[in-house]
Amino acid sequence: MLENRENQKVPSVTFKTRKNDEFVDVSSDELFKGKTVIVFSLPGAFTPTCSSTHLPRYNELAGVFKENGVDDIICMSVNDAFVMDAWKEDQEAENVTLIPDGNGEFTEGMGMLVDKSDLGFGKRSWRYSMLVKDGVIEKQFIEPEVPGDPFEVSDADTMLNHINPKAKKPEAVSIITKPGCPFCANAKALLQKKGITYDEISLGHDATLRSVRAITGRDTVPQVFIGGKHIGGSEELEKYVA
Repeated sequence: MLENRENQKVPSVTFKTRKNDEFVDVSSDELFKGKTVIVFSLPGAFTPTCSSTHLPRYNELAGVFKENGVDDIICMSVNDAFVMDAWKEDQEAENVTLIPDGNGEFTEGMGMLVDKSDLGFGKRSWRYSMLVKDGVIEKQFIEPEVPGDPFEVSDADTMLNHINPKAKKPEAVSIITKPGCPFCANAKALLQKKGITYDEISLGHDATLRSVRAITGRDTVPQVFIGGKHIGGSEELEKYVA
């Protein structure tokens, strides 16, 4: 039975991280003392749910969490520092601090170290999240103890709803561009100026203007989509953000 540890202190552990190609020790106090921190822990870097949803959504909502008093977001996994650094680079998760709990000491101290030998993983973390204030766990969301890898309550949206149910979440933004297009460059600059995070789909081998025509009915780029709605080109974007 996994124990909820709300109102208890986080384990005191020294983590072996990497910086400038050297090992650097980071203590629990450095991560949590005097701060409001979200921790979400998962079974392993590069695994499907962790890579497709869990980490990306926390990274996406980092700005909203900061607006609501969160100083840092920590992703914890029983992996070594090399793996965690490679995963962070692969995921482009610049808004999240990835901490390697390589020996599983923190996870064991949380009572969340479980046996994943059936998958060839050995000892790993059960999936959970928690809100920690000055080293004390204020709220903890633990995934139900059922077979497999449940992902129901430790997600970023559940945590944000706990912190502030009325928080405004950013809408998903995508822009279709073409290399060398000055209008595309202007549209991207405008989004950046407004602090709007976006995904860029650059036309090339896998997509052409034919795809743009099929999706939007237009023959030009850029084409911008916000919150599932087709906004249009650069001029329409200027009017929208205004």
